[in-house]
Amino acid sequence: MSSFGFGTLTVALFALVCCSGSDEKTFEVHMRLEKLIVKPKESFEVNCSTTCNQPEVGGLETSLNKILLLEQTQWKHYLISNISHDTVLWCHFTCSGKQKSMSSNVSVYQPPRQVFLTLQPTWVAVGKSFTIECRVPAVEPLDSLTLSLLRGSETLHSQTFGKAAPALQEATATFSSMAHREDGHHNFSCLAVLDLMSRGGEVFCTHSAPKMLEIYEPVPDSQMVIIVTVVSVLLFLFVTSVLLCFIFSQHWRQRRMGTYGVRAAWRRLPQAFRP
Repeated sequence: MSSFGFGTLTVALFALVCCSGSDEKTFEVHMRLEKLIVKPKESFEVNCSTTCNQPEVGGLETSLNKILLLEQTQWKHYLISNISHDTVLWCHFTCSGKQKSMSSNVSVYQPPRQVFLTLQPTWVAVGKSFTIECRVPAVEPLDSLTLSLLRGSETLHSQTFGKAAPALQEATATFSSMAHREDGHHNFSCLAVLDLMSRGGEVFCTHSAPKMLEIYEPVPDSQMVIIVTVVSVLLFLFVTSVLLCFIFSQHWRQRRMGTYGVRAAWRRLPQAFRP
């Protein structure tokens, strides 16, 4: 055999040995979940698999209840039940003394079932401030929630919530505005949207009951002064007329009673003293 042929054979055998060993060293771990977002107490299935032909050990790590449903050399299928909070699942396999793992987040969700809208005050003058408040109790995950305050079909304000917000709290959005005449002709409402599309879920939308503002025109200050002045003058004239009537009636009564008194005394005098 020529030196070239011997060298080629050596390289081929070396590559075969290296490749067969590298397959075990570069194995992969995969996780397939039935769903990434679940309701509280709901169950779901998880499959852990590996490309390693003969893994030494493997499985699923979780703090939740798990049941091994099926397994083969390169995969294991589990049932996870009674989930109550967001959690992280870990699939792991060991191949040729080397361990690899893969993780996935599973979130618990509560759709917005009730949306409450408050207008404060409900009776407001044009140009004065009023506040719209929207409250949604017991909803999660908050980082997927958007609250929109609406006037008719117009969005006045939208609010989203960060991941740092605690779960199952009361989500609140507020907005202050100046009252306009046309505000009295529109319904105010709140739209709560929980968008779980990015997590393999769906979109939940819930509206609040619509409410309306009572809008009135404020009385100008100059007009108010005129009204107060006129009312004061009328009140003064009324009181004065009552007092004058009382005084004249008393004077008339005194004069009348005085004349009757002289006549009575004249009649009582003896005849001798009369002229």
